[in-house]
Amino acid sequence: MMSAPVDLRNASNSAGNALSHEQGSSSTAVPPMPDYSGRILAYTVTAVIIVIGVLQSAFEHWLLWLVAGALLWPHIAHFLTRRTFLNRSPRIRQKMLLVDCVFGGTFIGLTGLVAVPAVSVALMMMFSCLIIGGIRQWLMGTTLMASAIAAGAALAGPAESFQSPLLTSISAVLATGIYICVTAFYSHQQARALMLAKTQIQNQREQSIALSHKLSKYLSPQVWQSIFTGERDVRLETQRKKLAIFFSDIKGFTELSEEMEPEALTELLNHYFNGMSEVALKYGGTIDKFVGDSIMVFFGDPTSRGQKEDAFACVSMAIEMRKHMKIMRQKWRSQGIKTPLQIRMGISTGYTTVGNFGAENRMDYTIIGKEVNLASRLESLAEPGEILVSYETFSLIKDRIMCRDKGEITVKGFTKPVPIYEVVDFRRDMGPNRSFLEHEHSGFAMYLDSDKITEKERKAILEALEDAADRLRSEEELPDSGKLG
Repeated sequence: MMSAPVDLRNASNSAGNALSHEQGSSSTAVPPMPDYSGRILAYTVTAVIIVIGVLQSAFEHWLLWLVAGALLWPHIAHFLTRRTFLNRSPRIRQKMLLVDCVFGGTFIGLTGLVAVPAVSVALMMMFSCLIIGGIRQWLMGTTLMASAIAAGAALAGPAESFQSPLLTSISAVLATGIYICVTAFYSHQQARALMLAKTQIQNQREQSIALSHKLSKYLSPQVWQSIFTGERDVRLETQRKKLAIFFSDIKGFTELSEEMEPEALTELLNHYFNGMSEVALKYGGTIDKFVGDSIMVFFGDPTSRGQKEDAFACVSMAIEMRKHMKIMRQKWRSQGIKTPLQIRMGISTGYTTVGNFGAENRMDYTIIGKEVNLASRLESLAEPGEILVSYETFSLIKDRIMCRDKGEITVKGFTKPVPIYEVVDFRRDMGPNRSFLEHEHSGFAMYLDSDKITEKERKAILEALEDAADRLRSEEELPDSGKLG
């Protein structure tokens, strides 16, 4: 008299499809009992109750006609919901269950409200309503069933006795128990299958996240973020944008590569790239590529803070890289690398073409244009430890960064000579009140940025400097006592 309790088929199939590609089917999910089968089971047990009730004179003999209706209705309902326009009706399962509640209530009323069979049929319908549609469906089904009971009782009148014979009562209870147990079993199996699918999907999600983080190592974090958040499509497309472009390489690296073993050279280069990448990401730069010992970074895409701020961030990054190189050089010297490696840098600002270049099955997110060539040329012209910038970059940063005029150069793609400038330092770090100090000699290196030092660190640094000063003074006073190398 009612449809199957729960339909998790779509959820289970979707979960299975999502998992099959990577993990395969680890278990066979029990399919939900279809509406057709559930309705056949419900109406069959109701027909059994009618037959036994008539045989024991608990019901009128004319009610045997309801057996034919009970056995035919599941097939009629299946045809209506699958073969006619009703299959497009929203919430058709819930609507057909309400029809079942009307039929069930009518049956209870026509039997004269005999207690045990009436309660058994009512329990089956309320059980199905709760599982399929929740409290709202249960309230609607109960209301319709009560109305149908009243109409049926008014038509047939009450039974002579509300008590049913023992066999009729037992058969009604057993029939209802069978229906509830079967439907509950299917619901339990579906719930288990859904929990298993949920666990597998969660595991796959964690694996996908871990894989995406691994893949992110091959992309700049900004580009990776824009792709995975849906801000940018992965397709061949470009646009024109004004960017600040940075190039750098290591002076003396070629000579060093001839002296060192490949494994040690690789470790040194990776250490250098790791340190410089951290600086680039700190200032919001998009790391384009590493080529040999060269680094290419640009500012202004995928995100931009404005042309002026992008240019300032790019030059600020270059200044910090130059300072960071001193620390690295001291560390390399302590490892026995005597070649004085120096970084040289070039920066230009202008319109470039940025986006995905390549083929549909292999793309590279990069930039092209004459400004890229200019930045590369400036890097190749720079002296060790020098940062050269184009006039466009200089005009955007000159109020906050001190630069020195270096004349003009001729660059392919530019009709006129290009004025270039050397970056000296932040204006705030110039003069007696500067926060940054550095000194580097053989056996000694100092890098000090007082704005970044906490009070606790300040005391430790002062103690270390005092110890170092005492050591140097004692060695000066005892020149013949020997010095520790």
